[in-house]
Amino acid sequence: MDTRQLEYFVAVADELNFTRAADRVFAAQSTVSAGVRSLERELGGALFERDRHRVRLTSLGRQMLDAARTTLEATERMRLLADSSGGLRGEVRVGIFTNLTTIDLPGIMGEFHARHPLVDLRLGPSPSGSTGLARDVRLGRIDVAFLGLPGRVPDLLYRDLAISPFVAVLPEAHPLAGADAVSVTDLAADRWVDAREGFGNRVTLDRALDTLGIVRRVSTELSDLGEIPRFVAARLGVAVMPQLTVLPAAGAVVVPLVERIDWVLSAVSRTRPSAAAAAMLELLGERFGPLAQPVPE
Repeated sequence: MDTRQLEYFVAVADELNFTRAADRVFAAQSTVSAGVRSLERELGGALFERDRHRVRLTSLGRQMLDAARTTLEATERMRLLADSSGGLRGEVRVGIFTNLTTIDLPGIMGEFHARHPLVDLRLGPSPSGSTGLARDVRLGRIDVAFLGLPGRVPDLLYRDLAISPFVAVLPEAHPLAGADAVSVTDLAADRWVDAREGFGNRVTLDRALDTLGIVRRVSTELSDLGEIPRFVAARLGVAVMPQLTVLPAAGAVVVPLVERIDWVLSAVSRTRPSAAAAAMLELLGERFGPLAQPVPE
């Protein structure tokens, strides 16, 4: 029995799919399948029930899962202690937002690499935004994620990074484009452009609008926050976004909101992060400083 076999087992147990598990551990599906079969032979019993339609844990598999996770966590701690130089090794998987260029992500990752050159970085987004990223962290698919959901997701360790007020993004020909401030009530009858359901900014805004009793029509949904102002400029609708996420677009103007609606950007991990994940959280806290708020334009 070796730790790689345990990693394959845990990945398949979380995903209940050998293809997704192989993607998660950066291995061929045949390698993951062979590793699980080898582990089953050593344990003397099946860990999964497999058929053409689904994969399920057996009774033995359910009993083994917590022990396998504990073993992998202990192995990570032992690797750190065994490194006489004190340097971290391994990899850290980071869930990110696409096109959030207001955050110097390359600079942050460059500094992390300078501090921990033996740690590989794996970065990627989730098609369902913050909701998907939170789920991926809880399932162990990724180690650290940027999150923009309101409130707190259970079983996650949080480090809040920034607070950003929502602002209106309007086509420059909109009647309220020249206003000093605009109320979301005044925009309720417009068509809206927004992120897809599950994205943190969408969840936060939907809750605020529900509290205000405002019903809107989202006629255009995007999976890329940075593109929303360009679609507003094309007169597909109005948008209300966290100021931190707004990228300038010709033909679109930003107007402050009358209502105060805040979006909180956090970095999260599991409650017992690996040493590399803990180092990433520490660096993010340093780079953002005390809960940062963008300066109003």
